Amino acid sequence: MSAPSRFDRGHTDDLMSFLAASPTPYHAVANAAERLEKAGFRQVAETDAWDGSAGGRYVLRGGAIIAWYVPEGADAHTPFRIVGAHTDSPNLRVKPRPDSGAHGWRQLAVEIYGGPLLNSWLDRDLGLAGRLSLRDGSTRLVDVDRPLLRVPQLAVHLDRSVNSDGLKLDKQRHMQPVWGLGDDVRDGDLIAFLEETAGIPSGEVTGWDLMVHSVEPPAYLGRDRELVAGPRMDNLLSVHAGTAALAAVAGKGSGLSHIPVLAAFDHEENGSQSDSGADGPLLGGVLERSVFARGGSYEDRARAFAGTVCLSSDTGHAVHPNYAERHDPTHHPRVDGGPLLKVNVNNRYATDGFGRAVFAAACEKAGVPFQSFVSNNAMPCGTTIGPITAARHGIRTVDIGVAILSMHSARELCGAKDPFLLANALVAFLDG
Repeated sequence: MSAPSRFDRGHTDDLMSFLAASPTPYHAVANAAERLEKAGFRQVAETDAWDGSAGGRYVLRGGAIIAWYVPEGADAHTPFRIVGAHTDSPNLRVKPRPDSGAHGWRQLAVEIYGGPLLNSWLDRDLGLAGRLSLRDGSTRLVDVDRPLLRVPQLAVHLDRSVNSDGLKLDKQRHMQPVWGLGDDVRDGDLIAFLEETAGIPSGEVTGWDLMVHSVEPPAYLGRDRELVAGPRMDNLLSVHAGTAALAAVAGKGSGLSHIPVLAAFDHEENGSQSDSGADGPLLGGVLERSVFARGGSYEDRARAFAGTVCLSSDTGHAVHPNYAERHDPTHHPRVDGGPLLKVNVNNRYATDGFGRAVFAAACEKAGVPFQSFVSNNAMPCGTTIGPITAARHGIRTVDIGVAILSMHSARELCGAKDPFLLANALVAFLDG
């Protein structure tokens, strides 16, 4: 199968803008919602009664978004086609008492979220972003997108063995960033700074979910600009592709035999067990309410779920030229080789033969090549929201993604064409 001849850099340019504007899951879902609003979707509150009329809708909960499009004439038992993804990435997150320091340095107390490559956060210009909760119960997004923080590495003169024995980082002692000078560290300094930055009256912020991000923007890389370097590709690349695909399919407005859905969850990187994670009730509740809003019964819900298929889209490992022995010797996925079909017989991925056929059909329809990924037998395999979705909801699920290098780094690397190829495959799947 040949790649679509219409490739240009427009989709990838837009992905880079999305990455830069989405330093946290809260920003990512706000940006996805804005794009869906432009495509005619409207937000519905979980506390309101829902109607079953045709059209696009979405629900926001924290760092998660579930969006769906009901075509004209959809029955209560119409099955769903779901693109699943996650909005969170490994990083450094601010502790409840953030203000600290020593020896004339002002520092922030941070906790390690997920499984980041810690060394990738060293000696890098860092900003701070997240969600502020106010005294009146409202929330406000904040993004200090300028060099504010830095985790300084120890000079080689004070660690002569670092290049021979390897860098050893203690998560508690070595990862606390500096953000200024002074011995007069006071509780509340950081939040007061953020209140001033966001134009919030002093003392109004009573809660926060804040995290560190690299302020270096995404960029094309390589002789022919055939690569993209940037943050949070795992897994905002899939969130962006899923949002674009859903908007494109909804724009057709008719001819759909199922209901296309985007489900982008938070907290995948630490197990998905939250009210906005894939192991929580959010997706099942939204799908059920959609069935019931169209006058359906439990029988209709069971019929709809039985015919539903989910593509769990997450990044995977491209073969690394310097560590090829770490990969399966017969499966060497390449960047710009098309999306990955991810397989693990121990159900770390949810793909089976049926799922392969579904994805192969979508790629064939889109004119998109795809590759197979399996882990080296001698190494443990990662996992995704795929098996969780399949087990929790009884939904047939297929694990796919885009091949990247430097996964879980503060700055990852993919091919410039692959995001576009993934989005085309997702359109064909949702439109199928």
